[in-house]
This record gives sequence, C-alpha cells and structure tokens, in this order.
Amino acid sequence: MGRKWNNIKEKKASKDANTSRIYAKFGVEIYVAAKKGEPDPESNRALKVVLERAKTYNVPKAIIDRALDKAKGSGDETYVEQRYEGFGPNGSMVIVDALTNNVNRTAPAVRAAFNKNGGSMGVTGSVSYMFDATAVFGVTGKSLDEVMEMMLEADADVRDIIEEDDVVIVYAEPDQFHNVQEAFKSSGIEEFSVAELTMLPQNEVSLPDEDVQAQFEKLVDALEDLEDVQQVFHNVDLGE
Repeated sequence: MGRKWNNIKEKKASKDANTSRIYAKFGVEIYVAAKKGEPDPESNRALKVVLERAKTYNVPKAIIDRALDKAKGSGDETYVEQRYEGFGPNGSMVIVDALTNNVNRTAPAVRAAFNKNGGSMGVTGSVSYMFDATAVFGVTGKSLDEVMEMMLEADADVRDIIEEDDVVIVYAEPDQFHNVQEAFKSSGIEEFSVAELTMLPQNEVSLPDEDVQAQFEKLVDALEDLEDVQQVFHNVDLGE
C-alpha cells in the first residue's frame, strides 16, 4: 500500500497549499455533521471524525467554532451528499464527493470540469466498485512493532500496518476510525500526520508521459476548485 500512501501525502500537500479553500470546505462539513446530531463531538461520532480530520489540516479554531455556532443557532441550510464518478485521461478513474445545497448547480459544474479537462462523467457505480472506503492514520515517533501492539491491545480491526518515510501508517475499515483513534490516544498519541476517511483504489495506474499527467492534475484541480466539492479520489499513481 506504499504507493497509495504516496497519493495520500500528495493530496494532503495539495490541500495544505490551498488553506483558504480547504478551511471553507471543512466549515461546511463541520456544519453538516453537527446538524445531523448534537453539535458536541463527544456524543456525535461523525462530528468527532470531521474535527479530527480538520485538526490534521490545522483548521483554525475560529472557523470550527463558527461552524458549530451556526449549527447550534439559526442555521437552516440543507446540504445533500452527492457522489459523482468519471474518467480522466488514459482511462483513469475519479470519484468526486460533494456537499451541496443546490444539486442543479453542482452536477453541471462537475460535468463541465470533466469535459474541459480530458475527462468524462460516468454513471453511478461505474468507478466506485474499483475503490475501497478506508480509514487511514499516519503517526511519527513510534515503531511499526509499537503501533501493532497498540492495535492488538485495543482489539482494533485493521487491514494493514506499514512503515514508510519514518511514518507508521494504519489502514482500517471506515467504521474502525474511532477505535483506531482511541487506540492511539490511549497510548498518549494525540497528533496525527494524517487522519482520513478516504477511498483507496484497488489498483493504481501510471500515466504515459508528463503531458498526460499535467492534464490529469489540471482535471483534479478543476474539480477541487468547485465550491461544492469536498473530496476528489482517483487511481493515478502520482508518487513516482
């Protein structure tokens, strides 16, 4: 899974370089999670997961508090979760997750981003079957054996644990996010280099040359720039 880890790092680096955009997206995601249940992470597990993810991107407390206050107060915006699937250059596969208060705005915008950048929209299910929903944690300062022991002691159900570039990476089922997080925290680990719920491709592909890769990266950027798009997942290996 090392190459997949490279893609997660690339994705996080891209988000870190676009702080205002990612902060705004997290603001919406926090608001939506808080509105689904209590605006308290101790009683709202979905909110707790979002807040942990936001922490790894250094989302300012003011933005988090604003979203929570909006959920507690008079905020009455209704957002719908939408997933779009499509193909990029060279048959690459792309999943786009959105939170939107206007589906009639979002779907055409996503389709246009595909069409203008060498891609095409697919039907529901045309791509997602080639991806696995996965919880991913990355920690530093601990050995592979130490992390394995933590997971065993906590009886956390994990898929794989690897070490790469001084980071120990834990892959688990999405419903194990909280259990893995608590396993780390019970061992004194409060900071994560990555704490994500992601879609990992079952197989990755490489693009044939720099021009095609540049076109693909332009497609991903165009999709991520859309106001309603929260996450973009793909099966292209960008780590080489």
